[in-house]
Amino acid sequence: MADTYSKGSISTEAAHRLIAAAEAKADQLGKPFVIAVVDDDGVLKAFSRMDRAALLSVQIAQDKAYTAVGFGMPTHGWHDFIKDDPPLAAGAPSGIERLVVFGGGYPITVGDEVVGGIGVSGGHYSEDQEVAEAALAALG
Repeated sequence: MADTYSKGSISTEAAHRLIAAAEAKADQLGKPFVIAVVDDDGVLKAFSRMDRAALLSVQIAQDKAYTAVGFGMPTHGWHDFIKDDPPLAAGAPSGIERLVVFGGGYPITVGDEVVGGIGVSGGHYSEDQEVAEAALAALG
């Protein structure tokens, strides 16, 4: 039995590629966004606050990325996960620090391993998702 294990984490280079792809999609949409990429431990790895992006989006984007990596599921998945479970619906959003339950956060995976998370904020959550999905597509 091993006493340690190894795990993957997103590289700085890949994190910057995600930011660039997200900004390109944001430009297509004509809106400023905040994009946060965290490593496998939820620690900020790369970040961009586009010109004129809302101040509150800074924390929201980081929390979306943190939520996504922390649970290994997109933030928009939380709504369906908790909506029919009264204790979770009442307690999770207020009881789990930094939990975001609407779209714009995704885990970053390589194979079956979660290596980081991306969070986007600045538009409607559906637009945040669109920007994050464009970024993830850049990883291939």
